[in-house]
Amino acid sequence: MTEVLENIALYHSKSLIEKSRKGDERAYGKLVGLWFKRIYNFSLKYFADHDQAMEVTQRTFIVVYKKIDRLNDVESFKYWLYKIALNHCREEDRRQKRNGWFSIFRSEEAHQIRSNLGNPEHEYQRKEKEEMISEMLKTLPEAQKVLIIMKEFEGLKFREISETLNISENTAKSRLYYGLKALKRLIEKSELNYKI
Repeated sequence: MTEVLENIALYHSKSLIEKSRKGDERAYGKLVGLWFKRIYNFSLKYFADHDQAMEVTQRTFIVVYKKIDRLNDVESFKYWLYKIALNHCREEDRRQKRNGWFSIFRSEEAHQIRSNLGNPEHEYQRKEKEEMISEMLKTLPEAQKVLIIMKEFEGLKFREISETLNISENTAKSRLYYGLKALKRLIEKSELNYKI
């Protein structure tokens, strides 16, 4: 189902990209509407922080707006978009490390995307697991973290990942393997292992 929706988004994106390249702002707004949530989710998995994810997502689409007329191959839009988002994630990460700023508050908005229906205890446990895994992802080397987010959370294919990151598919597979192995060790050592 996800692949069908993605194909629909890509199909609609092509005509919207062409119109946006010619300065059609309505088409650009629709293009943002199609891709905003995916880029936000990617950024949210990278940082586990709503405010940072929103900042990166907004900056990504500002760059897209300014440079869409330079996109030569409409077919490569998806890879181009993820590459811009990843560059902004890395830039934001470096900026925070330079400034020594770390948020002591966790934004609840990032976790309100899900449905409010269901068992409150189950929702609390799921939220707790998500937060613990997000914190564990932060401890992995960046190359492994990015691969896990792109493959496991965003559902990208190895071909798409390799094009986005300019690495071979084998390198992508290797990084994912070692990243998942490291994540599994962290989960086994944590209290999350007892809650799964």
